[in-house]
Amino acid sequence: MSATPSKTSTVASAVALRTTAEAIVSPLILPALLLCDFSHLSQEIENLEQAGARALHLDVMDGHFVPNLTYGPTIVEAVCRSATVPVEVHLMIERPEDTLALYQRAGASVITVHIETLSDPRSMLNQIRSLGLSAHLALNPKTDVHAVFDVLDACDGVLVMSVEPGFGGQAFLPGTLHKLRAFVEERNRRQLKFRLAVDGGIDQKTIGLTSHAGAQWFVAGSSVIRSDNYAAAISSLERLAADAISIHS
Repeated sequence: MSATPSKTSTVASAVALRTTAEAIVSPLILPALLLCDFSHLSQEIENLEQAGARALHLDVMDGHFVPNLTYGPTIVEAVCRSATVPVEVHLMIERPEDTLALYQRAGASVITVHIETLSDPRSMLNQIRSLGLSAHLALNPKTDVHAVFDVLDACDGVLVMSVEPGFGGQAFLPGTLHKLRAFVEERNRRQLKFRLAVDGGIDQKTIGLTSHAGAQWFVAGSSVIRSDNYAAAISSLERLAADAISIHS
């Protein structure tokens, strides 16, 4: 029987991720495992890491907040046990407070929760951080940015959904760019330090646009997992994102 990661090791991993995130110069691509071959999960993780992935993204869906149903703490633990890079767990679920500790024990480094599911976002973010994890807050395409502004000071990161959550392979929604720019402006105005992430429809055509608009972390599903060459896909996305920053800086 495998050992569940200890709280001490998980806290160390979260601290390492914060340190890494602050030190990253090039954009961070987080391959989303939703579309990978789960019959060879450990091999997929190894292949992604060898291809240059510096973090991984897991989408947990409950069939209620979103129509799809994926996996829970057991699969997350298996991924974290196989991975040598930090793992972000994106909880697209109702009542995330009921299972936070399970994902912390499973080995997550970042927990992302949706503001649409929370009655008290600040309390939830503080609870995540009290577990030693980085706390990210996600918002759906139809949710106004101002719904998040009041708690930005409690966020380690903000994840802007650029598709409707629940299924992979959707087309990017252009209105996302306005949201990213709005968060950058608010962060600068208040001198905050949260990182800005984007999730949905990120590929070679859209990553430059989102990078120019201010995104720093890019969740990439189909554009990596369905590619013929993971290394080439990750490298191409990183290069395009970095080029968009340098061209417009």
